[in-house]
Amino acid sequence: MPQILLTPAQRKVHRAEAHHLNPVVMIGNDGLTDAVKKETEGALNAHGLIKIRVFSDDRTAREVMFQTLAEELNAAPIQHIGKLLVLWRPKVEKERAVDEDRMAGPRDFKVLKYSKRAGQRPEVKTLRVLGNQRLTAGGNVKRAKPKPKVSLKKRSQT
Repeated sequence: MPQILLTPAQRKVHRAEAHHLNPVVMIGNDGLTDAVKKETEGALNAHGLIKIRVFSDDRTAREVMFQTLAEELNAAPIQHIGKLLVLWRPKVEKERAVDEDRMAGPRDFKVLKYSKRAGQRPEVKTLRVLGNQRLTAGGNVKRAKPKPKVSLKKRSQT
């Protein structure tokens, strides 16, 4: 498979996006094995833009690994700096069956209510929670509080 070719401007954008990423694939002393290729393929499918750390000291071997991964996985080589390699491939959009008639509705939760009197069995209750409500740890239904319109800092200044 041929690798993806990018313009220098596109490569620059992807380099900037990859700056804060941590390496998700590590290549050890065994080099570029089938397991490493499979893991890189999965990471590209999941993230699109990935960093790979190579633990080899040989720069030419790292360069060969970089080009091999880009060609075999149909990815664009973004950057090779030190022992880090950055690859990009557009993420495949997952097809979802969207039901247009479906609307968010109430949810039913089963809650175990304990009696205040000792020796009585706990009771299983089904509680209906609407969209603007939440279920507390104690099994009570509470309304979600509206957001304050003014911050605490501005409120104290006036």
